[in-house]
Amino acid sequence: MFLAIPFFLLELYLSLKTGESIGFLWSVIWIVTSAMIGMILLQNSPHAIMGQMQSVQQGKLNLKKFQDASMAYFIGSILLIIPGVLSDFVGVFTLGYTLYLHFVAKITPEDPNFQNKFNTNNKGDDNVIDVEIIDEHSDRIDRS
Repeated sequence: MFLAIPFFLLELYLSLKTGESIGFLWSVIWIVTSAMIGMILLQNSPHAIMGQMQSVQQGKLNLKKFQDASMAYFIGSILLIIPGVLSDFVGVFTLGYTLYLHFVAKITPEDPNFQNKFNTNNKGDDNVIDVEIIDEHSDRIDRS
């Protein structure tokens, strides 16, 4: 809460200075455009998160990076919706972090042992085939 007041004051100052520099019309265009981009990104967030979940399933992203990328995408989208210059720059920065994690996941090779790390039924040697021997003469009763 204590950081919110200086943030909003700095947001107001930077927005007024930017509006003074580029003009009122361009400031309104900037605010409306960034809000529309933020809304579009927020509406497409399920698709982005599903893509990141596929990267987790393939072993390209760990759960920590998945959580970081998902939260950065969500926060970046919200910050773009909030009108102001500072929030737009912070929003673009967090979306850049999401893109960075996404591209890291794209270039990271798949881990072939990823499925074996979580498979608890894998006991012993992987080259051994477990078989069951069925006695063909099971109708014979042993009466000793």
